[in-house]
Amino acid sequence: MKLSEIKNALKDLSVIAFQLPNGQLVPSHFHVTEVGKVSKHFIDCGGTVRKEEVVNFQLWEANDYDHRLHPEKLIHIIELSEKIIGMEDLEIEVEYQMPDTIGKFNLDFDGKNFLLTSKLTTCLASDSCGIPQKKTKVKLGEWKAKENSCAPGSGCC
Repeated sequence: MKLSEIKNALKDLSVIAFQLPNGQLVPSHFHVTEVGKVSKHFIDCGGTVRKEEVVNFQLWEANDYDHRLHPEKLIHIIELSEKIIGMEDLEIEVEYQMPDTIGKFNLDFDGKNFLLTSKLTTCLASDSCGIPQKKTKVKLGEWKAKENSCAPGSGCC
């Protein structure tokens, strides 16, 4: 989800709710303690120099059970960040304090809740770093010849 998309979604909401990948909701007294831009400049395992930038939201919950962040307040925080930091319309990454570590999530929206979705790692240079491509496994009894394949003795090969 991009920054412009969350701003549009917030305009139609009266309550903000973030849902974790396991279906649980982040407690409603959460705070958005940071809105910022994170830049990553790196070299992948194939030697390619890469840059990535995301908007980062940090969610935090405290013992302030009476606190509720309203949609218009979050829009104001986002617009202030755009103005002061010069934030572009980038994808959003959300950090949330889990029991043992900080979880990092992608963000989606189902029309009611903002969904914290799992992030995955991958090899960005699989074609140049020696990782073999996955081959399709086929059981011998299920293999079928292609329709346009050559028949033995046909002279097409």
